[in-house]
Amino acid sequence: MKIRALKEVKSEWMVKVLLVLFTIHCSLFTSFAQVSVEASVDRIEMLVGQQAHVTLKAVVKENSKVEFPKFGPSEFVTPGVEVLTGQALDDKELDNGCVEKSMVYTLTSFDDTLYYLPPLTVKVDGKPYQSKSLALKVLTIEVDTTHVEQFFGPKDVQDNPFLWSDWSLSFWLSVLLLILLALVYYLYIRIRDNKPIITHIRIVKKLLPHQKAMKEIEQIKADKMVSSENPKEYYTKLTDTLRRYIEERYGFSAMEMTSSEIIEKLTASQDQKALAELRQLFTTADLVKFAKYSTLINENDMNLVNAIEFINQTKLENVPTEEVVKPQLSEEDVRSQKMRRTLKGVIMVLIVCCVALLCYVVYTVYQQIN
Repeated sequence: MKIRALKEVKSEWMVKVLLVLFTIHCSLFTSFAQVSVEASVDRIEMLVGQQAHVTLKAVVKENSKVEFPKFGPSEFVTPGVEVLTGQALDDKELDNGCVEKSMVYTLTSFDDTLYYLPPLTVKVDGKPYQSKSLALKVLTIEVDTTHVEQFFGPKDVQDNPFLWSDWSLSFWLSVLLLILLALVYYLYIRIRDNKPIITHIRIVKKLLPHQKAMKEIEQIKADKMVSSENPKEYYTKLTDTLRRYIEERYGFSAMEMTSSEIIEKLTASQDQKALAELRQLFTTADLVKFAKYSTLINENDMNLVNAIEFINQTKLENVPTEEVVKPQLSEEDVRSQKMRRTLKGVIMVLIVCCVALLCYVVYTVYQQIN
């Protein structure tokens, strides 16, 4: 019984040891399986002096430290094959917590032969991993040396077809021409936005001085001011009518003159009888307005008749009854008109200069070409 028990214990211990070894083997296999290094070349053949690109990829666990091979300037990966540059690509995330890291090496060669590119070593967490080896065939261009007439010999140094000093004047004049054209366009926009002021001259019929006076007297009659209880208002309107008539008929400021000054001004040119009646009318009006003199109705009628007779005796009928009325422009409108005229003049001068410059530039270019 003891021997059987010992055998059972021994067999159980062996099973545990085998399980531990199997677990360690699986873990090691898994760790090795998570790291892979591959190398590929984008072309197998190339001409002398051309470039080939070798891509080195390493699939590792995330957060692993990866060290790719480093080559110095003009260092050879193998004799005859030169490494020009090495450029790291962006990482690519994979499944199972892995990431793919890549590096691209640019190679070139100037000897025609078949090259063996040795495996490239990548260190992952300090452990080296190698890629597979590659091959690169470099070809040369065949030259037919038996037909040398197909090749042209070396050329002498050629002069420039033109010198800057010959064309500088035409160039700067062309620049000036463009600037002037831009200025012309700007001024044109200013004129277009600043709309012109349109004025209209009107011809209106005007009443002659005696017609205006008679119209006002008819209004006085219509208002029955002759028989009004307010003689001051009646004589004020009657004398104002006569003053306006005299001012327009004789051309002096009768509205601002006294009655005696008006009579004195008219004495040299009028009938003394008519002036006597006009003097009596102004005297009565002054008494009414300033001395509160009371008049009778027949006296009012007589003064109204005297005013009508004075107008009829002094009126001028053979006078044009049409008047040309010109609109009055504001100061801003006047300035706007002056600005428009100035801008138009400047534009005309600039256009003439542009045409002259264009003709000269075309002439100089034609002379240089020929």
